[in-house]
Formats: sequence, C-alpha cells, structure tokens
Amino acid sequence: MLGSAKLVGFVPTRDGEKARAFYVDVLGLTFVSDDPFAMVLDANGTMIRVSKVPEYTPYPFTVLGWEVPDIESAVTGLQARGVTFEKYGFPGQDERGIWTAPKVDNATSGAKVAWFKDPDGNLLSVHQHV
Repeated sequence: MLGSAKLVGFVPTRDGEKARAFYVDVLGLTFVSDDPFAMVLDANGTMIRVSKVPEYTPYPFTVLGWEVPDIESAVTGLQARGVTFEKYGFPGQDERGIWTAPKVDNATSGAKVAWFKDPDGNLLSVHQHV
C-alpha cells in the first residue's frame, strides 16, 4: 500500500538553530521551511522533518543515513566541514572511521559505512555499496 508513497524522515532536535546550521550549512540539505513544531528540509527529493522537542535521549543506532557513490570522498568532504566520525574499534574500521563490513556468504556485494553525530547526538551515517 505504501510502496508508491513518498517517504518522510524524522529526526529530533532540542535546538533548531544548531540543527539548521548543521543540516543546511554542513551537510548541504536544502532548507524548505520552519515553524514552531519542525524544520523541513529537502534531502535530494526526500523530506526530512527536524522535529523540535524539549527533551529526549539519542538512540545508540543510526537514525538517518545517506548512500554515497564514493565514501572516501564523502568522508573527506564532511571532515573538511568539521564533521567528526565515530570510531568503534570494529575489525575492518580504518583510522578515519570507515568500516568495511565483512561479506556474508553468497553476497554479491558488501558495504562500507562511516558514522557521525549531529549536534543533538543523533547517529547518522554515509555508506557505499562495494
């Protein structure tokens, strides 16, 4: 039923100004609107609502992620904009924080992932299928 409907992503923030600076100025998403409830962004055709909340605890897992064609370039570009990547010590994670996932039996491709946090501590990622 929802397979042809447009997807909307949601991410919480306690500070709309910091979130706007991060998502628009650092990540490069397009600002659409802002109201007392949420800031709306366009992420390459997908709406992201940055919901304004008084308090919450960030989840310890990825809440938003972007598939990129070249993870090395994406990480370099984001680092140049001040983004710090998380290092978890996984086998296969390099000094920059890019993790190469082990291939699963019969898999035709694998993945590389790098995680980072927004100003509210939400865990975000970039990944590349390899």
